[in-house]
Amino acid sequence: MAEVSAEARIQAPAEKVWAQLTDWPSYGAWNTTHTSFPEGGPETLAVGGTFQENMKLMGFPAEVDWTVEELEPARVFAIRGKGPMAVTVVTRYTLIPDGQATTVRIDGEFTGAAVSLMAGKLRDSATAALNESLRKLGGLVT
Repeated sequence: MAEVSAEARIQAPAEKVWAQLTDWPSYGAWNTTHTSFPEGGPETLAVGGTFQENMKLMGFPAEVDWTVEELEPARVFAIRGKGPMAVTVVTRYTLIPDGQATTVRIDGEFTGAAVSLMAGKLRDSATAALNESLRKLGGLVT
């Protein structure tokens, strides 16, 4: 298993950050691992909802079938996905409002036999991607 996390304080209200976080047509403008939504992104966002995403991590393309596990608008968005080689990916976005600013935390977890072979490199690459994504997200909403 490889666990990753990143956190940033963004100078925008949680509702504005959430609106950008869930704006599927512009998702790739800030999420550095995202390459496309084959079916255009989630039509409706609800617990139990599913969607597909094409990603790139460590230079390798991956197709992930996501299921929304937890959803609290402007607070929490947690998804669990099945990727290639029986890898399971969990991503949780947590928004903590603080007046006109918001602390955004992204936690991720990768599990599966293939992960154990490259856990350290995966952890480093994913952490760097999360930090860059948060930097770009902040730039879009401030």
